[in-house]
Amino acid sequence: MTAELQAEAEAGAAESQGTNCQMLLNRLGEITGIQDPSFLHAALKAANGDLTDAVNFLTEECVKEPGQEAVAVEPSDCEGSAVGKEQPTNVIDLTPDNKDDLQAVIALSFLESLEVQAVERDANRAHKANAAENKNRSKRKRCEVWGENPKQNDWRRVDDWPVGMKNIGNTCWFSAVIQSLFQLPEFRRLVLSYSLPQSMLENCRSRSEKRNIAFMQELQCLFALMLGTHRKFVDPTASLELLKGAFKSADEQQQDVSEVTHKLLDWLEDAFQLSVNVNSPQDKSENPMVQLFYGTFLTEGVHEGKTFSKIETFGQYPLQVNGYRNLNECLEGAMVEGEIEPLPSDQSVKYGQERWFTKLPPVLTFELSRFEFNQSLGQPEKIHNKLEFPQIIYMDRYLYSSKEIIQKKREETRKLRKQIAVLQQKLERYMKYGSGPSRFPLPDMLQYVLEFASTKLPLVVPSAQDSQMTPAQSPAESCGLNEPLQQNSVLETESTENTEGAASTLINPPSQPSCLPAEMPECPAPRVVTEEEMSLVRTCLQRWRSEIEQDIQDLKDCITRINQSIGQMYGDPVLCQVPYRLHAVLVHEGQANAGHYWAYIYDQPRKSWLKYNDISVTESSWEELERDSYGGLRNASAYCLMYINDKLSHFVADAAADAETGQFQKEVELLPPELQNYIQEDNWRLEQEVEEWEQEQSCKIPQIEPSATSESQDFTSESGQDQSSGCEHSIRSLSSEHARIAKDQTAQAIANTADAYEKNGVEAALCEAFHEEYSRLYLLAKETPTPHNDPRLQHVLIYFLQNNAPKQVVERTLLEQFADRNLSYDERSISIMQVARAKLKEIGPDDVNMEEYKKWHEDYSLFRKVSVYLLTGLELYQNRKYQEALTYLVYAYQSNTSLLMKGPNRGVDESLIALYRRKCLLKLNDMAAALFVSRAEADVLEGINILNELIIPCMHLIINNDISKDDLDAIEVMRNRWCSYLGQEDMDANLQTKLGELLPRLLDCSAEVVILKEPPKIRPNSPYDLCSRFAAVMESIHGAAPVTVK
Repeated sequence: MTAELQAEAEAGAAESQGTNCQMLLNRLGEITGIQDPSFLHAALKAANGDLTDAVNFLTEECVKEPGQEAVAVEPSDCEGSAVGKEQPTNVIDLTPDNKDDLQAVIALSFLESLEVQAVERDANRAHKANAAENKNRSKRKRCEVWGENPKQNDWRRVDDWPVGMKNIGNTCWFSAVIQSLFQLPEFRRLVLSYSLPQSMLENCRSRSEKRNIAFMQELQCLFALMLGTHRKFVDPTASLELLKGAFKSADEQQQDVSEVTHKLLDWLEDAFQLSVNVNSPQDKSENPMVQLFYGTFLTEGVHEGKTFSKIETFGQYPLQVNGYRNLNECLEGAMVEGEIEPLPSDQSVKYGQERWFTKLPPVLTFELSRFEFNQSLGQPEKIHNKLEFPQIIYMDRYLYSSKEIIQKKREETRKLRKQIAVLQQKLERYMKYGSGPSRFPLPDMLQYVLEFASTKLPLVVPSAQDSQMTPAQSPAESCGLNEPLQQNSVLETESTENTEGAASTLINPPSQPSCLPAEMPECPAPRVVTEEEMSLVRTCLQRWRSEIEQDIQDLKDCITRINQSIGQMYGDPVLCQVPYRLHAVLVHEGQANAGHYWAYIYDQPRKSWLKYNDISVTESSWEELERDSYGGLRNASAYCLMYINDKLSHFVADAAADAETGQFQKEVELLPPELQNYIQEDNWRLEQEVEEWEQEQSCKIPQIEPSATSESQDFTSESGQDQSSGCEHSIRSLSSEHARIAKDQTAQAIANTADAYEKNGVEAALCEAFHEEYSRLYLLAKETPTPHNDPRLQHVLIYFLQNNAPKQVVERTLLEQFADRNLSYDERSISIMQVARAKLKEIGPDDVNMEEYKKWHEDYSLFRKVSVYLLTGLELYQNRKYQEALTYLVYAYQSNTSLLMKGPNRGVDESLIALYRRKCLLKLNDMAAALFVSRAEADVLEGINILNELIIPCMHLIINNDISKDDLDAIEVMRNRWCSYLGQEDMDANLQTKLGELLPRLLDCSAEVVILKEPPKIRPNSPYDLCSRFAAVMESIHGAAPVTVK
């Protein structure tokens, strides 16, 4: 599999390189006009891929296009991609005679394409940098998503949130299909409840039957994990290996996803056929897969004058996308092929056919044909056209039961569309007016004429040169135009005399023609126009324009009304009785031969859309689905739509769920025992993986939490009894330590049983003390904590009860309180201790999971340590000992994070630690910066040490966890402080050199090896001391007054 991944990655890199090369060749051809790909490639190769140098090479050498005697160039990958491309028809001759023309063309082209070339060079550099960066990394396919996430908290599932699916190499399609099917409760129930009699399993002889049963069993296990796993995503490797084995190669091409999906459903159908109707293998009417996914349609038509009719079964109904705007148009085109009308040549011959659904399945799947084979290129292409689809589609208009009314409506629609065609032709005559090759909207043309007629000539101001002319010489005379001007003047004078008394004046008086084109007016304008002429022209043009605009608007309104009638044609309530609701949309992004798949699935209980993208499952929206699925905007579009019968939603959707978060857990409880065990084993393996991961991390980063056993003392060693194992020794040491811490409370509980001890004996006294102490601690655990009081610090059992520890763990822990040897104060205490120790010996490994028992006590020990570290860090911070405070706060935060991952009540308030850790960092950064710029050698060295030993390691820990906005802002403030020193003139060269060494580590600490000194060990306090200390520190924080607690 690794070899296949590497091979495909190399092929993808080669394809990307070939695309870039072809882009440069095309651009070079456009600039120079040279047509021969080999010739262009030779220039590009000589210029080492630089477009500018390649053009200079062509122009400076004055090379000719290669003829028959041209030297052959070794072919390359980028040459072949030019085959079939349309080449420019205008070829520039590159002979020496035409060199100037070529230079001019190239210069002009360069001015137009500077920005494009810059983008290409940047892309080329980015490609090279990316290749160098990934040189030593393992390669993978485009659609693959790594399942191994380095962050431990990203491994675990959150509550009842759906799980993702690991991409094991070009298998994103499998995730999209399986997730869509799994989210159908009826399908999920069928798969999980599938079983065959043992006799049937033994009698299977066919290889295909054995394979189908094996696939069904693997799918059962996969579905069981998707229900009950604690992981954030599951691994479908076992199911996929069986499915891939049915094809020629293990690495199935992505354009065959539809075929693989059909194969999957066929296998499921065959597997269920074995269980429902063994005696009649051809009768599939009782097959649950057929009942759920398959329907029938009737085809009626006429072929060569003969009528025919046939009924066919369908599963995924194929629909063409080209030429259609929405799903209903696709369906209409698929249901009606041709028109059943008489041909002109022979009135008795008819052609065409209609399809009608006679039975619709509860789950209706439409397969959108977005891939087609390009005959000229000899390869498949993807259709990126936009295609809209609704959330609810009514299928009545395609049912055979609605045939009569639908045929009438289709005929009405056909007539209305003919009317629209006629109106569109009329409208086009207005919008494309004219008799020449260039045509324009008629209202615009009238407006342009009106603007021309209304334009006034600017007044000509005589220049200084004109004023120097003699009065006897006019500008016209200087140009030799005196006689025509005189004739025109006579005519105009006569015209003026003949119209004496009329109110006609010239708006634009006759202008003197100029012999210089530069003196012509900037805008075209009539030379002579009277007010009467202007009034007449304006009146006519405005009236005509208004009339034309009204005609155009009437045509548009009429077309709109007819379109509305067509749109409402099937809105009759009679045709809205069979609604299908959109359940899932399977999306493909990319081209025909490569890409990525994901799915949008409607979550009925949550009433929202979820996006299933390999291991990621996120909340989405209908708007996001539209952008990704309709197509037309980018390379992503839907290729499969899954609808469910909205009136049979109880058959395919879990009606009992109703947004209840525990729906999956209920289904897990109903699973067969073997599947429940399978889930439990996988969850146990997850815990082992997490533990191994933690151990690996402890090797990379110094152990933040010292071993609990190293701090605790074994208070049971006085008995002289040998411990059976190291594990038991560790458990007893830790639990004994917690018993010793609570000995005062336990002694008080024993003292309260004096009457029971005297009257009923030691057994009754122990029983009474046990129940009273349990009741007291239970009530304390139910109290609401306050900012100054954390009851978990008082007793280990309060911590256990608040975090819902198992009953066996709680009872054994409390029993160990009474079995503690430190209770040997008097005869009654010794007697109760001995009875309690005897009862402890009766508890066997089957009664209490000792490994689980150990983990609970380790968690409480770590919780107390976090609390002590936090309190110590806060005290030091208030006393301005920021270096010591930061170490305690960092260790408190890191250890607390591992606790909070197990539950919100397992650790302390994370925000409080983060706040003071951030304050410490900012204080230390200011201190280090001040020391650095002091220029004193000792101070500079101290400032650098603070950076290296505290600030940079702490920043690394913050950045490599889920960083908050406040922490990110604080880090930016610290970095900006040091960056501001760059280039300061008053800073000497030695400091600038040291600053240059520090900044790379400060700005990018991703490669840092964290070495952070562990704070001094602090012996655990008694509960009373720890609670008092907690209250004092919290009060001092809110009062902003420093406090010191002994």
